[in-house]
Amino acid sequence: MTVEIIQAVTKCQLKTFCEYPNKLYKGNPYYVPTLVADDYKTFSKKHNAAYEFCDAAYFLAYKDGEVVGRVAAILNTRANETWNKNEVRFGWIDFIDDEEVSSALIGAVESWAKERGLTSIEGPLGFTDFDTEGMLVEGFEELGTMITFYNHPYYKEHLEKLGFTKQTDWVERRITVPDAIPEKIARFSNIIKEKYELQVVKYTRKEINEKGIGYKLFDLINNTYCVLYGYSKLSDKQIKQYVDQYLSMIDLELVTFINNKEGELVAFGIMIPSMSEALQKANGKYFPFGWYHLLRALYLKKTDTVDMMLIAAKKELQSKGIPALIINELIPKLWKFGFKYAETNPELEDNHAVQNLWNSFESRQHKRRRIYGKEIK
Repeated sequence: MTVEIIQAVTKCQLKTFCEYPNKLYKGNPYYVPTLVADDYKTFSKKHNAAYEFCDAAYFLAYKDGEVVGRVAAILNTRANETWNKNEVRFGWIDFIDDEEVSSALIGAVESWAKERGLTSIEGPLGFTDFDTEGMLVEGFEELGTMITFYNHPYYKEHLEKLGFTKQTDWVERRITVPDAIPEKIARFSNIIKEKYELQVVKYTRKEINEKGIGYKLFDLINNTYCVLYGYSKLSDKQIKQYVDQYLSMIDLELVTFINNKEGELVAFGIMIPSMSEALQKANGKYFPFGWYHLLRALYLKKTDTVDMMLIAAKKELQSKGIPALIINELIPKLWKFGFKYAETNPELEDNHAVQNLWNSFESRQHKRRRIYGKEIK
Protein backbone atom coordinates (compact mmCIF):
# COMPACT_ATOMS: atom_id res chain seq x y z
CA MET A 1 0.00 0.00 0.00
CA THR A 2 1.22 3.49 -0.80
CA VAL A 3 1.31 6.24 1.80
CA GLU A 4 -1.58 8.69 1.79
CA ILE A 5 -0.95 12.20 3.15
CA ILE A 6 -3.87 14.32 4.28
CA GLN A 7 -3.84 17.80 5.78
CA ALA A 8 -5.37 17.86 9.26
CA VAL A 9 -7.91 20.66 9.29
CA THR A 10 -10.97 19.39 11.17
CA LYS A 11 -11.21 19.17 14.94
CA CYS A 12 -11.18 15.37 14.73
CA GLN A 13 -8.12 15.33 12.47
CA LEU A 14 -6.19 17.73 14.71
CA LYS A 15 -7.09 15.57 17.72
CA THR A 16 -5.63 12.59 15.85
CA PHE A 17 -2.53 14.66 15.07
CA CYS A 18 -2.09 15.50 18.76
CA GLU A 19 -2.70 11.96 20.01
CA TYR A 20 -0.56 10.04 17.51
CA PRO A 21 2.69 10.01 19.58
CA ASN A 22 0.86 8.38 22.50
CA LYS A 23 0.02 5.51 20.19
CA LEU A 24 3.51 5.30 18.66
CA TYR A 25 5.31 5.29 22.03
CA LYS A 26 2.81 3.31 24.06
CA GLY A 27 4.69 1.33 26.70
CA ASN A 28 7.99 3.19 26.15
CA PRO A 29 9.35 4.01 29.65
CA TYR A 30 11.33 7.05 28.47
CA TYR A 31 8.57 8.82 26.54
CA VAL A 32 6.82 11.69 28.34
CA PRO A 33 3.38 12.46 26.85
CA THR A 34 2.35 16.03 26.28
CA LEU A 35 -1.14 17.19 27.22
CA VAL A 36 -3.40 16.83 24.20
CA ALA A 37 -5.57 19.78 25.25
CA ASP A 38 -2.51 22.06 25.41
CA ASP A 39 -1.17 20.81 22.08
CA TYR A 40 -4.52 21.45 20.45
CA LYS A 41 -4.33 25.08 21.60
CA THR A 42 -0.83 25.36 20.10
CA PHE A 43 -2.23 24.36 16.72
CA SER A 44 -5.22 26.70 16.99
CA LYS A 45 -5.19 30.17 15.42
CA LYS A 46 -7.62 31.25 18.11
CA HIS A 47 -5.31 30.36 21.00
CA ASN A 48 -1.75 30.63 19.64
CA ALA A 49 -0.52 34.22 19.41
CA ALA A 50 2.36 33.11 17.16
CA TYR A 51 -0.09 33.01 14.26
CA GLU A 52 0.28 36.80 14.30
CA PHE A 53 3.46 36.29 12.23
CA CYS A 54 3.36 32.58 11.40
CA ASP A 55 1.48 30.27 9.07
CA ALA A 56 1.25 26.51 9.46
CA ALA A 57 -0.18 23.26 8.12
CA TYR A 58 -0.47 19.86 9.78
CA PHE A 59 -0.12 16.60 7.88
CA LEU A 60 -1.04 13.02 8.75
CA ALA A 61 0.32 9.93 6.98
CA TYR A 62 -1.92 6.89 6.50
CA LYS A 63 -1.00 3.38 5.37
CA ASP A 64 -3.43 0.48 5.19
CA GLY A 65 -6.01 2.75 6.77
CA GLU A 66 -3.87 3.39 9.87
CA VAL A 67 -2.17 6.60 10.98
CA VAL A 68 1.58 6.01 10.65
CA GLY A 69 3.06 9.51 10.94
CA ARG A 70 2.56 13.22 11.40
CA VAL A 71 4.42 16.48 10.76
CA ALA A 72 3.81 20.22 11.01
CA ALA A 73 4.95 22.72 8.38
CA ILE A 74 5.59 26.21 9.80
CA LEU A 75 6.46 29.50 8.19
CA ASN A 76 7.82 31.95 10.77
CA THR A 77 8.18 35.19 8.80
CA ARG A 78 9.70 37.02 11.75
CA ALA A 79 12.50 34.47 12.16
CA ASN A 80 13.16 34.47 8.42
CA GLU A 81 13.45 38.26 8.40
CA THR A 82 15.65 38.26 11.52
CA TRP A 83 18.09 35.64 10.22
CA ASN A 84 17.81 36.48 6.51
CA LYS A 85 16.41 33.07 5.62
CA ASN A 86 13.78 31.80 3.22
CA GLU A 87 12.92 28.56 4.95
CA VAL A 88 10.08 26.41 6.17
CA ARG A 89 10.27 24.79 9.57
CA PHE A 90 9.14 21.23 10.17
CA GLY A 91 8.10 20.23 13.67
CA TRP A 92 6.09 17.72 15.69
CA ILE A 93 7.38 14.98 13.41
CA ASP A 94 6.74 11.33 14.27
CA PHE A 95 6.62 8.22 12.10
CA ILE A 96 6.97 4.46 12.06
CA ASP A 97 10.23 2.90 10.86
CA ASP A 98 9.27 3.08 7.20
CA GLU A 99 11.27 5.24 4.79
CA GLU A 100 8.29 5.61 2.49
CA VAL A 101 6.38 7.27 5.34
CA SER A 102 9.14 9.67 6.44
CA SER A 103 9.82 10.62 2.81
CA ALA A 104 6.13 11.33 2.18
CA LEU A 105 5.85 13.49 5.30
CA ILE A 106 8.89 15.60 4.45
CA GLY A 107 7.68 15.77 0.86
CA ALA A 108 4.37 17.24 2.04
CA VAL A 109 6.21 19.96 3.96
CA GLU A 110 8.43 20.73 0.98
CA SER A 111 5.46 20.97 -1.38
CA TRP A 112 3.71 23.34 1.03
CA ALA A 113 6.91 25.39 1.21
CA LYS A 114 7.37 25.57 -2.56
CA GLU A 115 3.86 26.98 -2.92
CA ARG A 116 5.05 29.87 -0.73
CA GLY A 117 8.36 30.39 -2.51
CA LEU A 118 10.50 28.97 0.30
CA THR A 119 13.82 27.42 -0.63
CA SER A 120 15.10 25.57 2.45
CA ILE A 121 13.76 23.36 5.23
CA GLU A 122 14.90 23.05 8.84
CA GLY A 123 13.76 21.33 12.01
CA PRO A 124 12.43 19.99 14.23
CA LEU A 125 11.47 23.51 15.26
CA GLY A 126 8.27 25.03 16.61
CA PHE A 127 6.57 28.34 16.06
CA THR A 128 8.99 29.89 18.57
CA ASP A 129 11.65 28.77 21.03
CA PHE A 130 8.95 28.25 23.63
CA ASP A 131 7.74 25.25 21.66
CA THR A 132 9.37 21.84 21.84
CA GLU A 133 12.32 21.60 19.46
CA GLY A 134 15.26 19.43 18.47
CA MET A 135 15.54 15.77 17.46
CA LEU A 136 16.98 13.43 20.06
CA VAL A 137 20.21 11.88 18.72
CA GLU A 138 21.75 10.71 22.03
CA GLY A 139 20.10 9.62 25.27
CA PHE A 140 17.37 7.28 24.08
CA GLU A 141 17.41 5.44 27.42
CA GLU A 142 16.95 8.59 29.49
CA LEU A 143 13.61 9.87 30.77
CA GLY A 144 12.38 12.84 28.76
CA THR A 145 11.22 16.14 30.21
CA MET A 146 8.10 18.26 29.88
CA ILE A 147 9.70 20.65 27.38
CA THR A 148 11.45 18.17 25.07
CA PHE A 149 10.49 15.60 22.47
CA TYR A 150 11.28 11.92 22.70
CA ASN A 151 11.88 10.06 19.45
CA HIS A 152 13.13 6.68 18.25
CA PRO A 153 16.79 6.31 17.17
CA TYR A 154 15.78 5.61 13.58
CA TYR A 155 14.48 9.16 13.04
CA LYS A 156 18.04 10.40 12.63
CA GLU A 157 18.82 7.76 10.00
CA HIS A 158 15.71 8.58 8.01
CA LEU A 159 16.44 12.31 7.87
CA GLU A 160 20.05 11.81 6.87
CA LYS A 161 18.99 9.47 4.04
CA LEU A 162 16.69 12.27 2.87
CA GLY A 163 19.70 14.58 2.58
CA PHE A 164 19.43 16.50 5.86
CA THR A 165 22.61 17.59 7.65
CA LYS A 166 23.33 18.95 11.10
CA GLN A 167 22.74 22.67 11.62
CA THR A 168 23.31 22.86 15.37
CA ASP A 169 23.12 20.72 18.52
CA TRP A 170 21.78 21.27 22.01
CA VAL A 171 23.01 19.25 24.98
CA GLU A 172 21.34 18.49 28.28
CA ARG A 173 22.83 17.63 31.66
CA ARG A 174 21.67 15.85 34.77
CA ILE A 175 23.24 17.56 37.78
CA THR A 176 23.51 16.12 41.27
CA VAL A 177 22.40 18.69 43.84
CA PRO A 178 25.48 19.24 46.06
CA ASP A 179 25.46 18.94 49.86
CA ALA A 180 27.12 22.35 50.03
CA ILE A 181 27.30 25.28 47.65
CA PRO A 182 30.57 24.96 45.69
CA GLU A 183 33.12 27.40 47.12
CA LYS A 184 33.83 28.92 43.71
CA ILE A 185 30.12 29.58 43.09
CA ALA A 186 29.61 31.13 46.54
CA ARG A 187 32.68 33.37 46.29
CA PHE A 188 31.97 34.48 42.74
CA SER A 189 28.34 35.16 43.63
CA ASN A 190 29.28 37.55 46.44
CA ILE A 191 31.78 39.38 44.23
CA ILE A 192 29.20 39.88 41.46
CA LYS A 193 26.53 41.07 43.85
CA GLU A 194 28.79 43.70 45.42
CA LYS A 195 30.59 44.84 42.26
CA TYR A 196 27.42 45.46 40.25
CA GLU A 197 25.23 46.45 43.23
CA LEU A 198 22.68 43.74 42.61
CA GLN A 199 19.87 42.64 44.90
CA VAL A 200 18.17 39.26 45.14
CA VAL A 201 14.46 39.97 45.56
CA LYS A 202 11.28 37.99 46.09
CA TYR A 203 7.89 38.95 44.72
CA THR A 204 4.47 37.77 45.77
CA ARG A 205 2.04 36.79 43.04
CA LYS A 206 0.10 39.97 43.80
CA GLU A 207 3.23 42.11 43.32
CA ILE A 208 4.05 40.30 40.07
CA ASN A 209 0.62 41.21 38.74
CA GLU A 210 0.54 44.77 40.02
CA LYS A 211 4.10 45.66 38.96
CA GLY A 212 3.95 43.91 35.59
CA ILE A 213 6.91 41.71 36.49
CA GLY A 214 5.80 39.00 34.09
CA TYR A 215 6.00 41.36 31.12
CA LYS A 216 9.41 42.63 32.25
CA LEU A 217 10.57 39.04 32.58
CA PHE A 218 9.65 38.18 28.98
CA ASP A 219 11.15 41.44 27.71
CA LEU A 220 14.35 40.29 29.35
CA ILE A 221 14.04 36.92 27.61
CA ASN A 222 13.72 38.69 24.26
CA ASN A 223 16.84 40.75 24.94
CA THR A 224 18.82 37.75 26.21
CA TYR A 225 17.90 35.13 23.65
CA CYS A 226 17.79 37.31 20.53
CA VAL A 227 21.34 36.27 19.57
CA LEU A 228 20.70 32.53 19.98
CA TYR A 229 20.18 30.18 17.06
CA GLY A 230 16.95 30.81 15.15
CA TYR A 231 15.32 32.92 17.87
CA SER A 232 12.43 35.19 16.91
CA LYS A 233 11.39 37.86 19.38
CA LEU A 234 8.11 37.35 21.20
CA SER A 235 5.36 39.80 20.32
CA ASP A 236 3.36 41.69 22.95
CA LYS A 237 0.46 39.34 22.27
CA GLN A 238 2.65 36.29 22.82
CA ILE A 239 4.09 37.73 26.01
CA LYS A 240 0.59 38.24 27.39
CA GLN A 241 -0.26 34.65 26.44
CA TYR A 242 2.79 33.24 28.23
CA VAL A 243 2.31 35.43 31.31
CA ASP A 244 -1.27 34.20 31.63
CA GLN A 245 -0.32 30.60 30.87
CA TYR A 246 2.79 30.08 32.99
CA LEU A 247 3.25 32.61 35.77
CA SER A 248 0.05 31.62 37.53
CA MET A 249 1.26 28.04 37.99
CA ILE A 250 4.94 28.28 38.95
CA ASP A 251 6.03 28.04 42.59
CA LEU A 252 7.63 31.39 43.37
CA GLU A 253 9.95 29.74 45.90
CA LEU A 254 11.76 28.24 42.93
CA VAL A 255 12.13 31.59 41.16
CA THR A 256 14.97 34.04 41.77
CA PHE A 257 14.71 37.66 40.65
CA ILE A 258 17.77 39.93 40.46
CA ASN A 259 17.33 43.72 40.51
CA ASN A 260 19.90 46.48 40.09
CA LYS A 261 20.28 49.33 42.57
CA GLU A 262 17.50 51.25 40.81
CA GLY A 263 15.11 48.36 41.43
CA GLU A 264 14.95 47.29 37.78
CA LEU A 265 14.77 43.59 36.89
CA VAL A 266 18.08 42.61 35.30
CA ALA A 267 18.12 38.80 35.66
CA PHE A 268 16.07 35.84 36.81
CA GLY A 269 16.09 32.05 37.09
CA ILE A 270 13.11 29.69 37.12
CA MET A 271 12.96 26.05 38.14
CA ILE A 272 9.96 23.74 38.43
CA PRO A 273 9.60 20.24 39.88
CA SER A 274 9.99 17.60 37.19
CA MET A 275 6.62 16.82 35.66
CA SER A 276 7.85 13.80 33.68
CA GLU A 277 6.44 11.00 35.81
CA ALA A 278 3.23 12.94 36.44
CA LEU A 279 2.72 13.41 32.71
CA GLN A 280 3.31 9.71 32.14
CA LYS A 281 0.60 8.91 34.68
CA ALA A 282 -1.72 11.49 33.14
CA ASN A 283 -1.11 9.91 29.70
CA GLY A 284 -1.82 13.14 27.86
CA LYS A 285 -5.10 13.93 29.60
CA TYR A 286 -6.22 16.23 32.41
CA PHE A 287 -9.22 14.04 33.15
CA PRO A 288 -10.27 11.98 34.93
CA PHE A 289 -7.15 11.92 37.14
CA GLY A 290 -4.39 13.61 35.18
CA TRP A 291 -4.88 16.89 37.00
CA TYR A 292 -4.25 15.14 40.33
CA HIS A 293 -0.86 13.75 39.28
CA LEU A 294 0.19 17.11 37.82
CA LEU A 295 -0.80 19.17 40.86
CA ARG A 296 0.80 16.62 43.18
CA ALA A 297 4.13 16.94 41.38
CA LEU A 298 3.92 20.71 41.00
CA TYR A 299 2.89 21.75 44.50
CA LEU A 300 3.69 18.79 46.77
CA LYS A 301 7.10 18.27 45.11
CA LYS A 302 6.58 14.50 44.85
CA THR A 303 9.70 14.02 42.74
CA ASP A 304 13.45 14.00 43.37
CA THR A 305 14.26 16.09 40.28
CA VAL A 306 13.84 19.75 39.41
CA ASP A 307 13.85 21.09 35.84
CA MET A 308 15.88 24.23 35.19
CA MET A 309 13.53 26.06 32.86
CA LEU A 310 14.91 29.53 32.19
CA ILE A 311 17.81 31.80 33.07
CA ALA A 312 18.12 35.25 31.54
CA ALA A 313 20.11 38.42 32.15
CA LYS A 314 20.53 41.83 30.56
CA LYS A 315 23.13 41.94 27.80
CA GLU A 316 25.60 44.05 29.78
CA LEU A 317 25.59 41.45 32.57
CA GLN A 318 25.61 38.25 30.54
CA SER A 319 29.37 37.79 30.68
CA LYS A 320 29.61 38.81 34.34
CA GLY A 321 28.69 35.49 35.96
CA ILE A 322 25.02 36.13 36.68
CA PRO A 323 24.09 32.41 36.36
CA ALA A 324 26.42 31.70 39.29
CA LEU A 325 24.54 34.22 41.43
CA ILE A 326 21.19 32.71 40.50
CA ILE A 327 22.35 29.12 41.13
CA ASN A 328 23.83 30.21 44.47
CA GLU A 329 20.42 31.50 45.54
CA LEU A 330 18.46 28.51 44.28
CA ILE A 331 20.50 25.65 45.78
CA PRO A 332 19.21 26.15 49.38
CA LYS A 333 15.65 25.94 48.03
CA LEU A 334 16.48 22.62 46.41
CA TRP A 335 17.65 21.36 49.80
CA LYS A 336 14.46 22.63 51.42
CA PHE A 337 12.26 20.56 49.11
CA GLY A 338 14.51 17.51 49.05
CA PHE A 339 15.47 17.62 45.38
CA LYS A 340 18.44 15.39 44.56
CA TYR A 341 18.91 16.18 40.87
CA ALA A 342 18.48 19.05 38.43
CA GLU A 343 17.86 18.70 34.69
CA THR A 344 19.08 21.50 32.47
CA ASN A 345 16.98 22.55 29.54
CA PRO A 346 18.60 22.09 26.09
CA GLU A 347 21.66 24.35 25.82
CA LEU A 348 23.58 25.14 22.66
CA GLU A 349 26.72 23.01 22.55
CA ASP A 350 28.83 26.07 21.69
CA ASN A 351 27.45 28.18 24.56
CA HIS A 352 30.66 27.69 26.51
CA ALA A 353 29.78 30.18 29.26
CA VAL A 354 26.84 28.03 30.31
CA GLN A 355 28.65 24.73 29.78
CA ASN A 356 31.56 25.87 31.98
CA LEU A 357 29.16 26.75 34.80
CA TRP A 358 28.48 23.07 35.41
CA ASN A 359 32.17 22.25 35.93
CA SER A 360 31.70 23.07 39.61
CA PHE A 361 29.07 20.34 39.98
CA GLU A 362 28.84 16.59 39.68
CA SER A 363 27.00 16.18 36.40
CA ARG A 364 26.73 14.16 33.23
CA GLN A 365 25.81 15.23 29.73
CA HIS A 366 23.18 12.60 28.99
CA LYS A 367 21.14 13.87 26.02
CA ARG A 368 21.81 15.61 22.74
CA ARG A 369 19.32 17.17 20.32
CA ARG A 370 19.89 18.22 16.76
CA ILE A 371 18.43 20.63 14.25
CA TYR A 372 18.63 19.35 10.67
CA GLY A 373 18.39 21.32 7.47
CA LYS A 374 18.78 21.19 3.70
CA GLU A 375 17.91 23.06 0.53
CA ILE A 376 14.59 22.25 -1.14
CA LYS A 377 15.09 20.91 -4.67
